[in-house]
Amino acid sequence: MVQQISNSELELMKIIWARGGNALYADIMEELVKTGRIWQKNTIITLLSRLAEKGFLKVGKIGHRNEYTAVISEEDYQTTQTQMLLNKLYEGSAKGLVSALIQREMLSAEDYEELRQFWAKEKKGKNE
Repeated sequence: MVQQISNSELELMKIIWARGGNALYADIMEELVKTGRIWQKNTIITLLSRLAEKGFLKVGKIGHRNEYTAVISEEDYQTTQTQMLLNKLYEGSAKGLVSALIQREMLSAEDYEELRQFWAKEKKGKNE
């Protein structure tokens, strides 16, 4: 089971995932600066170390620099977190989640149609 990570740790993971699953410290800093987030070096190093301890990253060396490689894919993390949300809030019912999204108008008719088409395509692909 995948552990929970903090919002700050997730932000770093998203940067690493967006770079194909590998990033150097300098790459991470560059992306943070682009988003207007300025973190202290020690903060970033601490968060990356925690992610490695939790099994999200593996750390390798390229010369004197650390390379951070994602061990868990973004898709696997999203799937696990979604299942945890469903279990915690909707007793495992995806229908309950979708109903709540529709009732609160968080899922538009366009979103629904796009999802319906996606589902039909997926079902067709599995039946072939």
